[in-house]
Amino acid sequence: MSTPSLLERIWRLIDWLHSFRYVRFGLVGASGTVVNLAVLYTAHEFLFNAIEPAGTKPYFSLALAIAIATVNNFTWNRLWTWSDRQHATSVQQEDGYSKRSLLAQLGQYATASWLGILLQYALTLWLAHFMHYLLANVIAIVIASVSNFIANDRWTFRHRRKP
Repeated sequence: MSTPSLLERIWRLIDWLHSFRYVRFGLVGASGTVVNLAVLYTAHEFLFNAIEPAGTKPYFSLALAIAIATVNNFTWNRLWTWSDRQHATSVQQEDGYSKRSLLAQLGQYATASWLGILLQYALTLWLAHFMHYLLANVIAIVIASVSNFIANDRWTFRHRRKP
C-alpha cells in the first residue's frame, strides 16, 4: 500500500474542510472582502474623489463597498455555503411548497446581516482614526463576520421542518 502524495493529501484536506459550513462561509467572506476593498479603494480614490478627497473619511465609498460586497456574499452563500438548505427558502402554500422570490431572500439576508454591516461600518470609521482605512476595514470585517454567520445560519438559511 503506497502512501498518498502531497497533492492527494492537500485535496483530502480541502475536501475535509469543505464539510465545515463556517469554513465555506469564511471563504465566501474572503471573496467579499476582496470585493469590498476593491470597491472601497476604487470609489474613494476615483469615483467619489471630488466629494471624498484623500485624507477624508470614506463615507459614500464605504457604503457602496458594503452594499456590493453584501450582494456578492449573499449570492455565493446561497449557491455554496447553504446550498444544502435551498429548501429552507420555500414557504408552505395550499398546493405544496413554492419558492420565495430571490429578492425576498436577499432582503432577509440583508436584514439578518444588518448588525454586522453596522458594526463593520462603525468600526471601520472609528479604527480609521488610528490606522489606514483599508486595514481598519479588514479588521472590522473579521469582527462582523461572526454575527453575520450566526444570524444567517439561524434565520435566512435555517432548516424548516416539514409539517
